Amino acid sequence: MNSSAPSPVAAPGSDRAFFGHPRGLLYIAFTEAWERFSYYGMQTLLVLYMIHQALLPGHVEKIAAFVPFRHSLNRLYGHPLDTVALASAIFGLYTGLVYLTPIGGGWLADRWLGRTRTIVLGALLMAAGHFLMAFEQSFLIALLCLLIGVGCFKGNLASQVGDLYAAEDLRRADAYQIYYLFINGAVIVSPLVTGTLGEELGWHYGFGAAGVGMVISLVIYLSGRKSLPPDAKVVRRQRAKPAPLSKPERKATLLLIPVLAIGAVGNQEIFNAYLLWVPDHVSLTFFHRTMPTTWLVTLDAIVSVSFLAITIWFWRLWSRRFREPQEITKLAIGAAACTAALLALVAVAAVSAHGRKAGIGWILVFEVLNSFGFSNVFPVGMALFARASPPRLVGLMMGVYLLHLFLANNLVGWLGGLVDRLPGTQFWLLHAALVGASCAILFVLSRTAAGLLARSAPASAA
Repeated sequence: MNSSAPSPVAAPGSDRAFFGHPRGLLYIAFTEAWERFSYYGMQTLLVLYMIHQALLPGHVEKIAAFVPFRHSLNRLYGHPLDTVALASAIFGLYTGLVYLTPIGGGWLADRWLGRTRTIVLGALLMAAGHFLMAFEQSFLIALLCLLIGVGCFKGNLASQVGDLYAAEDLRRADAYQIYYLFINGAVIVSPLVTGTLGEELGWHYGFGAAGVGMVISLVIYLSGRKSLPPDAKVVRRQRAKPAPLSKPERKATLLLIPVLAIGAVGNQEIFNAYLLWVPDHVSLTFFHRTMPTTWLVTLDAIVSVSFLAITIWFWRLWSRRFREPQEITKLAIGAAACTAALLALVAVAAVSAHGRKAGIGWILVFEVLNSFGFSNVFPVGMALFARASPPRLVGLMMGVYLLHLFLANNLVGWLGGLVDRLPGTQFWLLHAALVGASCAILFVLSRTAAGLLARSAPASAA
């Protein structure tokens, strides 16, 4: 066995303290749940906070270094950005970079600090970022701290889940399901807490609650350190060069990145223009009380979790009687459902164009179709890239796969700036056209390039 690889905390099968899994999984799952509570709580408030306070006259002047930052964005977009477009651009840039910084965090852990110290550093930076969001002057500094913190924290913590198990331990797959269950639970609860505090009491109360959540995450992680896997030996040299993808494989995989990026714009818009547009066009009143806008994120999370389970169950039943589609075909099916979901928002825009708000049922239609679609896109795409990659390139290809979300969120940042400049029907038809184009390309690829992505190497076991 390679001496540089982390060994399990206990012998295989000996530690079953947490529902048949190692005790360390309990600490990692709760650590990640509180980190996601803080992250999604802040992200839920971000656009609303910028539109309703931070970027308004009398407030924006207080933000340190904002004038050169805004000037840079104006040059990037080629014209001066109004408040809505500026908020959307900042949102897209921030949420896009979130999918790039983990690459640097993994390099820092592998080559210099080790995973534990890198995770602790990331948690401290994220807690600082959330608390700095409570002050207008430090807005940009807070976003920078959060970006670096997420990069140090997220990928390195997720990798420790696998290190709890020996190579032949079949509990590893169940462990990741439990891990993501805790994440999704946090996404459901977070907008209810941070969103309600931010909208009802004040934005800074919501950001403060996110900071407290990050502190709790760090405390849980440190308290369970004895149950977590030891760090691997830091390696600062590349000892072996992995076998590269063939030229056709590179073309097939790299073509998928921009296709998946444009296919994700509808889903990624949920945290951006969707939160600004829906309250003006859909009635959110229940029993004479208006539901906070941020609760739309909780609704999305609940439906998403439900349809992730439903989708798994559906394909298992399908496979008993019919041949299960290949991954790239599932991607096309998912994109088709996401396109239909956006057409539901076009219908909402058409109804509200006559001066009355649409019913909440239209939003449920959108959520159901989008959640079914995205459950056949994001996890299926990840599985495809992992299976089709050479074993020694799986980690790198997972980073390549996440680049589509970097591109998607930056595109969403530009598209969101059009929400107050285009009629709702045109705005959502534009999104539907992009996702529909992605769907069409994926169907073509399922007929022409599926063979290039059907590598039978041991990567499928990984």
